[in-house]
Amino acid sequence: MPWNLTSSRTEAGDIVQLVGLRHKNFIFTLVPGGEMHTHRGILKHDDLIGLPWGSQIFSHLGSPFFILQPMLGDILTNLPRNTQILYPKEIGMILVTMGIGPGQRVIEAGTGSGSMTIALAYAVGTEGRVLSYERRQEFQNLAMKNLARLGLETRVDFRLKDIGEGVDETDTNADAFFLDVANPYDYIVQVRNALKPGGFFCALVPTFNQSEKLLLALQRNKFAFLEMCEILLRYYKTEPSRLRPTDRMVAHTGFLIFGRKIEPSEDPRGLDLLSEIGMISKLKKSEPGADLEVEAEPATDPE
Repeated sequence: MPWNLTSSRTEAGDIVQLVGLRHKNFIFTLVPGGEMHTHRGILKHDDLIGLPWGSQIFSHLGSPFFILQPMLGDILTNLPRNTQILYPKEIGMILVTMGIGPGQRVIEAGTGSGSMTIALAYAVGTEGRVLSYERRQEFQNLAMKNLARLGLETRVDFRLKDIGEGVDETDTNADAFFLDVANPYDYIVQVRNALKPGGFFCALVPTFNQSEKLLLALQRNKFAFLEMCEILLRYYKTEPSRLRPTDRMVAHTGFLIFGRKIEPSEDPRGLDLLSEIGMISKLKKSEPGADLEVEAEPATDPE
């Protein structure tokens, strides 16, 4: 795989990162005979091949750089793009909360430029599979190029289709489903049909209005353990004598909404729990002999 994180020295074909003055960085692939042209001078690829990672190098103008293995976050934020991408602060939370790992089958809708697709493909490993839906050909083409550049394209099945028309893999029993589309609340039926019992769901939405609609749609379609959060990221200046926050921070980019597909029982002993997680109204629970009916009631705080 060209994105090599296990070697101790650079090799031809590796994706490398150069970091120079003011943290200006460049990510590119080492090609014998190639040259990297920067505003601080030219570096010949042949001079970089075989160096230990972390070596300090100099351009033909004498400008200093370090050569490093790029982190996943560096690669994602530097992707060629024709859409807004997900950023590491959300991606990390998504992967951990949904438990994405080796061997899993994950579906996403809204491939875009492929940042989340890359993160999912990397997480599921060689035995896992990502099925990615995108309705616009130009977006899918760029995402496929971005995956191929990292050697991850063999872990992904790309589908050029609007999931409003249905999801092909209704019998996949996917472990997780991620939605990054404009109106995710319109597709929860498709999500439920594709997920295994207990499967994980996550969507990214930018506004409160969309969040409210999505939460109601999830409750109506028997998703529970709903959580909603936003990730705010603040860096600090790492100078001990004047330690303080940096002048800028990465604030709101979207709300993350998580849930689990559940199979509620009609056994009356479970009504208290269903009521607690917002799946059944307290009024209907109190009616003698009332049938179990899932309702779109906002979840109540168990405290």
